[in-house]
Formats: sequence, structure tokens, C-alpha cells
Amino acid sequence: MDAEQTIKKTFKKNYIPIYKPAKLIKPKNLPDVISAWKGLELIIEDILDGFDLERISCIEFGVGFGFSIASFSNYFERVTGIDTFDSKSLSGEKVDHFEETKAILAEHRNIRLFKSDYRDWIKKDKSRYNLAHIDIVHQYEETYECGLWAARHSDCTVFHDTESFPEVRQAAIDIAIETGQSLYNYPLLNGLGILVDKDAIQKRHSQE
Repeated sequence: MDAEQTIKKTFKKNYIPIYKPAKLIKPKNLPDVISAWKGLELIIEDILDGFDLERISCIEFGVGFGFSIASFSNYFERVTGIDTFDSKSLSGEKVDHFEETKAILAEHRNIRLFKSDYRDWIKKDKSRYNLAHIDIVHQYEETYECGLWAARHSDCTVFHDTESFPEVRQAAIDIAIETGQSLYNYPLLNGLGILVDKDAIQKRHSQE
């Protein structure tokens, strides 16, 4: 049985191996904002240690008002945030919250925010990251496109909402099959898919 067949068998019936953190650690410096990501910050350090990830650079697609990117900034030297920063008001009108998010994250000096659609960003960014976080529109096509780029440009890619949005879960599974990387799922707090490029990490170790 080749690697792709093994991966497909693992993910049969939409099953992803469960990620069970060994420890829960709360980052020190977090903004006081409403976020569906709250609680997931407790497993970041466990992921970094468990998969032996370097802590130099991180990229996030889907910043919102900054809770998750602030969480990551506690662990990485450089964090890049990409978002259109458009939200809807109660009346349904689009509201630009770029400046508001910048103000919320002002004390996090290692975060750089860019107002951009992910499609435009991935056309030009050739960098390699230690971790990428995907939390954009919860649709299959967009998650797959952005996530596949991230998987090819990072040692670990995490996808929020693998439990609450079947489209996100399926995109993560299909990217794992496409890339041959290892996928795990933390089932709490709407779910966090954790895709790890173990070959790239092993290659780094062999060069050290």
C-alpha cells in the first residue's frame, strides 16, 4: 500500500486522528476581545513542542479582531496577518476594521498586518513559515486554495472550525492527501485541524 492509499484509508468516512494535548498553557499577553478562538490558545505551546516546530515565523489568514494572532505572537519572533478586515454591521453594511484591529494589537510589536485578500497574497509570497493559521471564509474552495498554499509554505498548518464546518474539515483532509502530510484534529472549540509536514521537519533536523 503506497502512502496516498494509507492516508486515504486513515481519512475514510471523514475521520481524522484526534489530537490530545499533553499540557494546556495560557499565553501571557492577550487582547480583551470577543473571539470564537478563545480556548485554543491553550494548546499552541503543546503543538509547537509536540511537533518540534521552530518559533521564528508565523502567518495567519483571517485575523478578525486579533485574538488568535496575538496568541501566536507570544511564541514567534515574527507574525504576519492577512485579512480584508471587512465585517458586517448590524444593518448588514460592510465595515472596515483594519485601523481598529491595528490599535488592539499595537503593543504586539512583532505583528505585521496587511489588508489583502488571500488570493492576492499567495501569488507573491514565496516565504517559508514555521506555522500557518487558516481561518477565512468557511467554504471548501477558498479553504483548500489557501490551505494548500500554506501547507506548501510552512511546517505546520492549522485550520479553525473543522468541527463546525464540514467544508473546512474536508478541505483539510484533501490537502493532507494531496501533500502526504500528517493531519490531526483537536475536536473542542469548533475544532482545530493540525497538518504537519514531518518530512520538512526531519530534513531540518538532518541539516543541523
